[in-house]
Amino acid sequence: MLRITDLVHVYGNGVRALDGVSLDIPPGMFGLLGPNGAGKSSLMRCIATLQTPTSGQIRFGDLDVLGQPEKLRESLGYLPQDFGVYPRISAYAMLDHLAVLKGISKAGERNDVVCTLLQQVNLWGVRNKALAGFSGGMRQRFGIAQALLGNPKLIIVDEPTAGLDPEERNRFLNLLAGIGEDVVVILSTHIVEDVADLCPRMAILAGGRIQLEGAPLDLITSLKGRIWKKTIERGELEAYKAKYTLISQRLFAGKTVVHIVADSDPGDGFEAVSGSLEDLYFMTIQTPAKAA
Repeated sequence: MLRITDLVHVYGNGVRALDGVSLDIPPGMFGLLGPNGAGKSSLMRCIATLQTPTSGQIRFGDLDVLGQPEKLRESLGYLPQDFGVYPRISAYAMLDHLAVLKGISKAGERNDVVCTLLQQVNLWGVRNKALAGFSGGMRQRFGIAQALLGNPKLIIVDEPTAGLDPEERNRFLNLLAGIGEDVVVILSTHIVEDVADLCPRMAILAGGRIQLEGAPLDLITSLKGRIWKKTIERGELEAYKAKYTLISQRLFAGKTVVHIVADSDPGDGFEAVSGSLEDLYFMTIQTPAKAA
């Protein structure tokens, strides 16, 4: 269990990135949803001991993470949003080098680990290719390989599928889904489908605060009978924003499809629709945005 209590982080320029974040994260996949600038990367960096929060507490099992960061690193796998590598080194050589840094000192053992991971992430066939020639998806798969070095008990992946094409995204999500259930895996993203596809528990972070937490299916159930849809002309959008609690809009066949939230039938040609995780997400992040 990863337990985060009243975590606050204020940067030197006065920006309050985290404002009293508290979360209990059990083993398994946990989705952290939030828009860009919500504080997700700041939270991930605090958990990964890359920055020290202004106040609060982080515990991983019996370990005081902030008091003993080096102990947490022994059981941590981390794939940051911007994963840098030495571009001219082959995938095998780079992973072998990272395995040394991870403390796998015996050459034979290290070779077995590196070969197994490259096969697991479907990069064995390009193991001798320079990383500079890898596609975005291949780099992300290499990134998860290095994050799995040393059989970590806590894995953090920050915006891992941003910029990937649908095929590579599916490959990457399948890799994450295959990680053992006894490992805490935090998937930090603004892509709703990633959390819907993988995570039995989730939280929404916006404005540096946890706005909502729970099981996606339970949270979606709470929307029953409250989400309404209508197709309108694009020029009508501002009028509908003023009249209704509009949570999302999208273009379809040259017209605009809007979703609103209302506790009863709003009439005016709206039809009831089953609420989705996307509806819940947009509805939730609007609250801190409006307050700002």
